[in-house]
Amino acid sequence: MTAIPGVDAARVHEVSRLVAPHIRHTPLIPTPAGGFLKLESMQPTGSFKVRGFFAAAHLMDRERVARGLLTVSAGNAALACAYVARELKVPCRVMMSDTAPALKLNGVRTLGAEAVLMPRDRMHEWMATRAWERDPEVFIHPFASEAVITGHASIVPEILADLPDVDRVFVPVGGGGLICGVALGFAALKPAVQVVGVQSDGYPLWQNAFVVNGPPGVTPNTIADGTSAPFDPVMFERLGALVSEWVLVPEATLRKTVARMATDVKVVAEGAGALAYAAMIEAGATPRTVAVLSGGNLDGSRLAELLAE
Repeated sequence: MTAIPGVDAARVHEVSRLVAPHIRHTPLIPTPAGGFLKLESMQPTGSFKVRGFFAAAHLMDRERVARGLLTVSAGNAALACAYVARELKVPCRVMMSDTAPALKLNGVRTLGAEAVLMPRDRMHEWMATRAWERDPEVFIHPFASEAVITGHASIVPEILADLPDVDRVFVPVGGGGLICGVALGFAALKPAVQVVGVQSDGYPLWQNAFVVNGPPGVTPNTIADGTSAPFDPVMFERLGALVSEWVLVPEATLRKTVARMATDVKVVAEGAGALAYAAMIEAGATPRTVAVLSGGNLDGSRLAELLAE
């Protein structure tokens, strides 16, 4: 079953060719624990988000894009939107949580975009009321846009090119756009691959949502700020259709895993980026297992804190 019709093998390859000139075919590296890490932290803005935002912008009418781009984000989607807008030479404005990490906020401003800060509750209200419809720019939804999700599917041909016999992929889940893209991509190109969704027990949004069959009323208390998206009914349906297995990583384990990745694997991962690796270790990595390191935008002070622990 697919929650977004028409995402077949031809569509995945088409979108992959569309975004290829603007992104990197990121490395798939072996880890000391066994299995492999897909280093999306090496994308131009430090996370996978550029895949979806380039796809969305290129699939829009040029005249609409010329009005400028707009999104809402805890950080990585904001960076991606700002980067894409700069590459396309159009204006950009992003709504960001006032608790967004300084590294991400400064990066958005350095890329030339306007960052509008607001409390998390107000930002969620802005999304729930579709306030962007009153703004002049073209809005790109950071995780629910079909074009964004299809753009994220471009990660799948890369994984298959580097590890053709992959059989299980762990994916961190915030709003759900990345894992939906990954699941759709594998459904189109290698349906036998098992796609596993991972969250922290500091914000078990989707696992709890499926238990209560609706909004679970949980508040983020996690270093994985990239997974702090709100409940969305459309994504609830898509995730229910596309993801068959979920793993919850204890927050204490996640904190140790960020430090372990820096010392043992020699890569920097933000909290959300370390989730899949933590889950892969717990499940027992095999030579055909991949964990997606979704982002590496981690403040130096936070890394020092976690290493000290």
